[in-house]
Amino acid sequence: MTLPTTPLVDKLNDVLQHLKKTFVGKDDIIDLMGICLAGRENLFLLGPPGTAKSAMVRALASLLEGKTFEYLLTRFTEPNELFGPFDIRKLREGDLVTNTEGMLPEASLVFLDELLNANSAILNSLLMALNEKIFRRGKETKALPALLFIGASNHLPEDEALQALFDRFLLRVHCDNVDPADLEKVLQAGWKLEQSDSATPPRISADDVRTLQNITTTIDLSGIRAAYITLIQQLRNAGIQISDRRAVKLQRLIAASAVLCKRNTAILSDMWVLRYIWDTEEQQELIAAIVNTALVANDEQQPGAHPRAVINSAPDADAIYKEVQHMTTQWEAADTSPAERALIKDRLRYLNDRCEWINNDTQKNFVLAPIDQLWEKIMQTN
Repeated sequence: MTLPTTPLVDKLNDVLQHLKKTFVGKDDIIDLMGICLAGRENLFLLGPPGTAKSAMVRALASLLEGKTFEYLLTRFTEPNELFGPFDIRKLREGDLVTNTEGMLPEASLVFLDELLNANSAILNSLLMALNEKIFRRGKETKALPALLFIGASNHLPEDEALQALFDRFLLRVHCDNVDPADLEKVLQAGWKLEQSDSATPPRISADDVRTLQNITTTIDLSGIRAAYITLIQQLRNAGIQISDRRAVKLQRLIAASAVLCKRNTAILSDMWVLRYIWDTEEQQELIAAIVNTALVANDEQQPGAHPRAVINSAPDADAIYKEVQHMTTQWEAADTSPAERALIKDRLRYLNDRCEWINNDTQKNFVLAPIDQLWEKIMQTN
């Protein structure tokens, strides 16, 4: 049965499609933004500078009719910079009241860049805001209107205190430079973004998103709960730390996947969101393999499945091997230009990095051998 709020789902999906056209090669991140927005859970972006993390969040904010708060954290950031200063007039009267105008407590979308620079002075306030959507300061207690918190960093937490902050971001996604083969598309999309566009982009209001978030809590999960419990146990047995609290919260994101597919009942493919619950980069392919196996084992090719459910991000060893063979032939050709050789080197670096995510050692070594041979040829040419 379809949802009665289908027009609102269409609005959000139109916004996501607009972002995908603007940011080439970032479909997975944009889909997760949509899932977290509908599920009212937090998203963490990991990646080096220059990979469009901030630009994507700002673009989403521009299409969301509501207040936005963005801040770049440093080790010296104070609570006032996020939550607002004390109201001087009230302070003279003996009342400790925070002036939150234009600050985090009034925002519909909150973006905290370099999140893991947070210091102990703001940690407790941030933890409560992220986990309970509440701002508390002295006698003040205020429910936050935030629809979504997005945090970003170029590294993962190293100290225990920051691990607690990181844990409040239910889904994590790696944001890296796009495939060199898509560089031309990136340049075209980036140049178009620099130009003024008279066309009116799709938008969605904060109230519409809140309606979708409320609908998310009504989704029927009973049909997949047994399979979900089994998957959680499999991930735990593989050494993935999933607390009961996180297991409960993940249900909201499974339900959000159903909402974005205009269903009032969750199906097994909605569990694709569990690919993004890693704590370390090394866990990414392991978790994806376990989740993908669970989806395939259940023959989850039902109509109405989320498009992201059928996308396997694991490297294809055979495809990489064939591409390296073609690149070797191209490199050895006498008419290959210096520009083409530069592209071959960039592409080879990318494929070399992708091979690190091949779990089967035999397949990995099979692919790395021709890559190493091509690198030798390149070094001899230089």
